[in-house]
Amino acid sequence: MQSRTNSAPLSDDELDRLETFIFSDVVSEDSLDLIGIHGFLCALNISPVPADEEEWMDVLFDGKPNWISPEQEAEITSMLNRWKGSIYSDLSNDRELGMPCELTLETKNEESELEIWAQAFMEGVFLNEDEWFSEGTDKEEAVAELMLPIMVISNLFDEKEFKEIRRNKIATEQMANEIPDILVDLFLLYHAPEK
Repeated sequence: MQSRTNSAPLSDDELDRLETFIFSDVVSEDSLDLIGIHGFLCALNISPVPADEEEWMDVLFDGKPNWISPEQEAEITSMLNRWKGSIYSDLSNDRELGMPCELTLETKNEESELEIWAQAFMEGVFLNEDEWFSEGTDKEEAVAELMLPIMVISNLFDEKEFKEIRRNKIATEQMANEIPDILVDLFLLYHAPEK
């Protein structure tokens, strides 16, 4: 169970400080950016089993940062945990999740911000993939159905069915728009109290 304390959203100033840190020399160039971090933290909160903090921080930063000081490590770690707690609070209270990017694949660049978000979400899923897709459970089919749009948007899967959906712009844009609702549905699927 997540802690419900310390779940105030990060301020714009804190997000700026976090972004500056991510793009500094002490962090791997392959670290997640702010959009990716949001997707990753969403997956960690939805996950049916908690991920070890050291493990998910390692994935987020693509290795351990070369912290300048214990104070810097404490500040950045605290901000990330608070952001994670803020997302948990929104999901558990059925509040609409503010997305950090437009819900579209239409872009002038090769890769849309939503695709980056979805890829990072899948990184969070891969940490405990077996638990997400437990075979033979009553949730298996529902999870697969709910996850389909995020998997398609991520463009990480080579299966023919994913490629065909990606080619259908109307279908992919519809899927993109469903993502905030899908996140709440996935969260409730794993974390709603048993009736």
